[in-house]
Amino acid sequence: MKKHFDPATAIQKLEQFGEFGGVNPSITDSATFTFMTEEEMIKTFHGESEGCFLYSRHWNPTNRYLSEALAAMEGTELAWVTGSGMAAITTTILQLCNAGDHIITSITTYGGTYAFLANYLKKFNIEVTFVNITDLESIKRAIRPNTRLLYTESMTNPMLQISNIPELAKITREHDMKLVVDNTFTPMIFSPAQLGADIVVYSMTKFINGKNDAVAGAICASREFIDAISNVNDGTAMLLGPVLDPLRSSNILKNLATLHIRMQKHSENAMYMAKKFKEIGLKHIYPGLPDHPQHELMKQLMNPDFGFGGMIAIDLDTAERAAPFMELMQQKGVGYHAVSLGYFKTLFSNSGKSTSSEVPAELQREMGLSPGLVRFSVGLDHDIERSYRLVEDTLRELKYI
Repeated sequence: MKKHFDPATAIQKLEQFGEFGGVNPSITDSATFTFMTEEEMIKTFHGESEGCFLYSRHWNPTNRYLSEALAAMEGTELAWVTGSGMAAITTTILQLCNAGDHIITSITTYGGTYAFLANYLKKFNIEVTFVNITDLESIKRAIRPNTRLLYTESMTNPMLQISNIPELAKITREHDMKLVVDNTFTPMIFSPAQLGADIVVYSMTKFINGKNDAVAGAICASREFIDAISNVNDGTAMLLGPVLDPLRSSNILKNLATLHIRMQKHSENAMYMAKKFKEIGLKHIYPGLPDHPQHELMKQLMNPDFGFGGMIAIDLDTAERAAPFMELMQQKGVGYHAVSLGYFKTLFSNSGKSTSSEVPAELQREMGLSPGLVRFSVGLDHDIERSYRLVEDTLRELKYI
């Protein structure tokens, strides 16, 4: 039985006051920090001083506030915030792996992550094996003596598969590997660290911030790992410098306080849309419906207060059919024909031509990604019935139903 975890209340319990008692934490708009003694500066450089800040590429008080809130949300010891989701992913992987190591990952994954794993890591002689993440035996067969980590997404992009994190964690523990989970699609819905993940990464650009006005990422992990990536001598985050600007941290921290409400509404609206798609016989993928292959698994692993998420995929068979559908939906006011997700308006794009375009066509076919797959990030529409009617009108106008 999964123990109950409440990420929303964990955030709300935090008391983070501003320097002068402000109800919002103060923004520390400084790149460097003053020391009263030379000894204290030396100790800080060596990681031996508590409560002191050195340089904002290392730590910044505002970034620390956001990191503490994210760690509370995930139930990890600490977190570190980055300038993008890809920065969180690449920092984590480069910290864990050396030349000659091996990684196992899902064949269904975000296109940028795929490109980094399949193309960029070759220069470091790091090999990657892509597997069906729902096939545990295929994962076990892929393990080598030099396998260092298993990387997956809680809900995969764009096929919306559900990773069985507890079972994956058993495999990684048995083979002295790390389990890294990208939880971008399902913040609060899944708590990967509570399910056995060693490290949880996010693109905060998406649901966590929710406004599509900032690019940011996060790494939630043990204090040991966060100390390691921020070490001044060999820490990947410290030396590659993917730091988040503190002004953005402050904005995201305030938005984090409403994440639970937003996820509930995204999920409610997506469920409504998915049920309607099913009624009219449209090919769809939504983990909240019983016809999804991992529906029961998701029910077992999720925090039920926040729904099944705001992501839906529909299949129009070909890119040639998908293009006019998306263009006409935008004209009718359903939402925006744009990449990304987690915005308060509905966003939609043809995954094979956009966010998964880095994945070769033959591999797209292997993972089951239809050329006509349209990924919906369902927004916070108050009148979701009207929004659905516009989608259905579009489908009928194009004679797709």
